Amino acid sequence: MPSKNIVAIGGGGFGRSLGSLEIEKYIVSLSNKKRPKICFIPTASGDSSLYKLNFYRAFSKLDCITSHIDFFSRTENLEEKVLTQDIIYVGGGNTKSMLAVWKEWNLHKILRNAYEKGIVMSGVSAGAICWFDKGITDSYAKELAIIDCLGIVEGIACPHFDEEKEREPFVNDVIQKDIIESCLCIEGNCALHIKNDSDYSSIDFGNGRNCFRVTRENNIVKKEIL
Repeated sequence: MPSKNIVAIGGGGFGRSLGSLEIEKYIVSLSNKKRPKICFIPTASGDSSLYKLNFYRAFSKLDCITSHIDFFSRTENLEEKVLTQDIIYVGGGNTKSMLAVWKEWNLHKILRNAYEKGIVMSGVSAGAICWFDKGITDSYAKELAIIDCLGIVEGIACPHFDEEKEREPFVNDVIQKDIIESCLCIEGNCALHIKNDSDYSSIDFGNGRNCFRVTRENNIVKKEIL
């Protein structure tokens, strides 16, 4: 059986600054390839040209074979493209719009197949929460919301947990009201690595950043460092 990996980044990475590329190096190492093929999917940003440029700059420095998938110009054969990669990296932006486009093109099923085959799945923000059953998103202009995601791994995820002041109160509120039972919360400059569906580890590439499992016990919201 191939090893299965998801790296869900709470915020940061090459989209903000090339920097030392610490989390990018970590993702590349999971492929166990000397020169892995990595494909960027920037759907959530509307296929942003600048975002794509930063991706190529970052992963070319790490000696990867780089490519991307566009949905807002002519789109190539997705199954052929995705299943020949070693790593998939999904960019941030509007999660709800991204998932709608993917489902129209059947990409959600192709990504699940890729994951099962051992292709490393990774991404930031929208590209972090998309792998879970549900995610907490700011896709809507005036409020945070819980939306259905791909369901490749179990749980509900929230990125930018320490970067956006409304995130933690929202999570606490929906747990206190029994809308959800628990949430995996990822700070900026931190990533949650899930191996083989159930082995969770927190990857700090900032300055003491963490991932948390937030639950409720005896009517008190509890925040546990993963």
